[in-house]
Amino acid sequence: MTTSDPRTDLELITAINRGELGAFDALYHRHRDWVYRLAYRFTHHHDDALDVLQETFAYVARKFPGFTLTAGMTSFLYPVVKNTSITLLKRKRREVAFDPAAIPETAEAAIGPADDLFAVLAGLSDDHREILLLRFVDGFTLDEIATALQIPIGTAKSRLHHAIAQLREDPRARKYFENL
Repeated sequence: MTTSDPRTDLELITAINRGELGAFDALYHRHRDWVYRLAYRFTHHHDDALDVLQETFAYVARKFPGFTLTAGMTSFLYPVVKNTSITLLKRKRREVAFDPAAIPETAEAAIGPADDLFAVLAGLSDDHREILLLRFVDGFTLDEIATALQIPIGTAKSRLHHAIAQLREDPRARKYFENL
């Protein structure tokens, strides 16, 4: 099966629970690019992102049979990818003696300070940057963000509000809010 499988994620999960292996392939192909991009966002390294992709879907496969999806698939996958990425990075740091070149580059260095908006984003707290990316890059709703981050909806709203306020206050980002 390929990404063209017309079944919803819930229908695919039901099929996987019944033992239809092709349904897992369809679910994997549907979400693998998103999982890779998210893992890369956390790891900043192609091979590490591929490792996280593999570990994420191995984790999902171990949930079957009997897996029940209680949120959107990406809301379920987000904390798995995040936690797997963090674990991988911690393991790599322990394996490598302290070497400044081995430390992953900062978000600002990765995206280049020439682009003011990205430089402003790099200066936000991890929580604020994460919520902005989930909302405006990944297109998550506030409910999906709350589920993915395992926080109350009020906390998600508050973080988003404060993150946007910080962007609006920074002169380098102000021009992006002129028409809002």
